[in-house]
Order: sequence, then structure tokens, then C-alpha cells
Amino acid sequence: MFCLTLLALLCCGIFVNSGQIQPRSSSSSGEYGGGGGKRFSHSGNQLDGPITAIRVRTNRWGYIVGLQVRYGKEWSNYVGGSSGDQEEIFFHPGESIIQASGNYKTYIRKLVFITDKGRYFPFGKDTGTSFNAAPLFSGTVLRYLSGRFGSVIDALAFHWDKYPTDCLSCKK
Repeated sequence: MFCLTLLALLCCGIFVNSGQIQPRSSSSSGEYGGGGGKRFSHSGNQLDGPITAIRVRTNRWGYIVGLQVRYGKEWSNYVGGSSGDQEEIFFHPGESIIQASGNYKTYIRKLVFITDKGRYFPFGKDTGTSFNAAPLFSGTVLRYLSGRFGSVIDALAFHWDKYPTDCLSCKK
């Protein structure tokens, strides 16, 4: 009898508290690309703040050779190779990436970032299988990247969540 009463109380508690469940906001897209390379993830870097700048290195054949992302005021570790030319883009305060697209064969060949301010940043060459990455939930933005790399970027995944409003390191 005690077990039956306890079970009934637990069930009532679940239904009473179910109104307090937070709506889900995080999602991920990918991994897009080939199967080689060493894994990386910037999941810990997102604690430094929103994405505020990105460095992308491409070579003359149009491969995405390397990436580095600035979270708040801190740069992530560089991933990828050393050949080619590096470009650096900075985002306006409060500007966020809301879509990423590109192409891949064995490696990432093209990468495009689109922001909530309507800016468009393409890198690499348009060849191979195309992909389009966007968040599942409205009001969410790109929070961090993960993937695989060697002498080029082999594969990428995009991780989305709400824009951080409580970033202490961003206000330094």
C-alpha cells in the first residue's frame, strides 16, 4: 500500500512540475565532410562568450585549410594546416551567425557564414556535395564548431543555442 501511495505522489509531482520544464533551445547540424582527420570541439570555448570573429585559411585549390574562432575576447586553438591565405572577419557587437552552408568532397571545399544582420561571408570553391546548416529553434545562433582536421578541414559540425546574455568575460 505504501508503494502504491508513493507512486501516486510521484506521478502527481511530475504532472504538477511539468509546467516548469524549459523549452529546448540547443541543436546541431552535421557533421559534413569526409571521414579522415583528428577530432576537435570548441564546446568549452563557448563559455568565453559569443562568436565575435573567425579566421579562415584557404589554399589555391579552394580547400578550407584551417579555422580559428574568437569567442568573446578569446581565440580558440587554430585547427588545420598552414598552406594558403588566411582571412579574418569580425562581427559587429550583438551580430551572430544564423546559417552556415558550403560544399565538401573528401574535405570541406566551401564555407559560407550568414549573419542576423544580413552579412554574407564566403570562403573556398563551390564544388562537391552541398550542405546547409541552420538551427532547429528560432532565436538561436551559432555557439560553437566541432569537426575533424589534418592538413585541411576534413569535416565540420555546427552547434546552435541562444545568444549568451550573461557573458562576464565579454564585458571586460
